Amino acid sequence: METAGNRRLTDHVRSNWRKAVLVCRKCSKKLDGGFGPEGNERLAKALRKHLALKKGRKAAAGIVEVNCLGVCPKGAVTVVNGAQAREWLLVRRGADLDELAETLDLLQDRIAVS
Repeated sequence: METAGNRRLTDHVRSNWRKAVLVCRKCSKKLDGGFGPEGNERLAKALRKHLALKKGRKAAAGIVEVNCLGVCPKGAVTVVNGAQAREWLLVRRGADLDELAETLDLLQDRIAVS
């Protein structure tokens, strides 16, 4: 019988992610879109589409919407690069997704669309 003191973490799930990016859901919701080709998508979805990433754990990079990060900038979305978590990005509505992907070091995770 296990006690609280001797429990070991043995369960884990693998992902194919080389990088993880956290996008504030509350900021995205407040902007009501503002990204993508027609400017009507939330940042996380637009960035996933732009990079042609697979879904879920099978993607080369994880772009995950998380609850409020507590920064709440006006007219922007807070984004955290998991590899460089000390500096957060404030991404303005209509930002260039190629430039953002480069800043987040995600361009090599793009899948060639044939």
